[in-house]
Amino acid sequence: MLDNLEAYKKFDQSLVGDSISSLPQQIAQVINELDQIKIPSSYSNVTHIVVNGMGGSNLGANIIKTVFAKELKVPMTITPGYHVPGFVDHRTLYILSSYSGSTEEVLSVYHEVKKRGAKIIAIAAKEDNKLQRLIAKDKIPAYLFEPKVNPSNQPRLGVGYSIFGMVALISATGVINVKPKDLTQIITDLEKNNKSLTPSIATAKNKAKKIANEFFGHMPIMVGAEHLVGNMMAFRNQLCENSKNFAQYLILPDMNHFAMEGLAHPKSNKTDILFLFLESELYSPRLIKRIALTKAVVKKNGIKVISHKLTAGTKIGQAFEMLQLGEWITYYLALLNGVDPVQIKWVDWFKKELEKLG
Repeated sequence: MLDNLEAYKKFDQSLVGDSISSLPQQIAQVINELDQIKIPSSYSNVTHIVVNGMGGSNLGANIIKTVFAKELKVPMTITPGYHVPGFVDHRTLYILSSYSGSTEEVLSVYHEVKKRGAKIIAIAAKEDNKLQRLIAKDKIPAYLFEPKVNPSNQPRLGVGYSIFGMVALISATGVINVKPKDLTQIITDLEKNNKSLTPSIATAKNKAKKIANEFFGHMPIMVGAEHLVGNMMAFRNQLCENSKNFAQYLILPDMNHFAMEGLAHPKSNKTDILFLFLESELYSPRLIKRIALTKAVVKKNGIKVISHKLTAGTKIGQAFEMLQLGEWITYYLALLNGVDPVQIKWVDWFKKELEKLG
């Protein structure tokens, strides 16, 4: 089914595949616009980073937190919601992340964060929205992007902007240091990978199609660790939104202390769930040994196991390699599930009902 190119014309009238293909171009646009990001020098003198963003707008923060865990000079907290942590003060770098610029949770904390004297920066699409008006009025530093290469017009398919834009913003404060050569290599690798992941590539040679076929009819459980934890969250979100397929993830080594004992029941686990292990030579040596044993436990419980090994030479490179692969997998799984990857009917219904409640 996935090799029938005519099926995509009917299935993908909203150009989702084109948006996924455009990930390297989205990142290139962010890199070309780095000189637009003007951050006061005082923003580097902070003791904590807090990010408020919902859904896809906090994926960048989660990826940064795990990819740069050893390099981050200050703690980083992700607090999607309506409340401001008690420790937020003038020494806090507070990031407002909203692709649409109209996310109610993000907007709800603005005045409280400003009152606390936090050093605020923002990331959003460049259009007439409430967040953009607020930061323009108060002269808040920001990265405002024009989503030129996201033809589907769906925020969750503009991850190159939202995730790499977050990397650029935090890097501009000096809290992390991203090497220019790494950025160039990421784009090169993603462009190369696209050539083996697009619909025109047959399933036999297409890793994303193979994994989508394995996922079909199952609830995928991703297992990974260290620098790829943020990616598992992103992949889980995309499977739910794009494929309309429930998924979850478990983190090593923590899962070895509880999750393995829950594999036996319900008995339907043997047919309903499937484990995908995300492997990397950049994991710590002890962690790599744990993966082999964890796989053995899952198999001993009669549950199917598949694996994928990341190949990029850097942690940030592997993060974007996995981000790209995950997007393509969810695209193909949506086709197998017979659903439109653009529609999010329950999210839309929920927002409308919430508005009625005031």
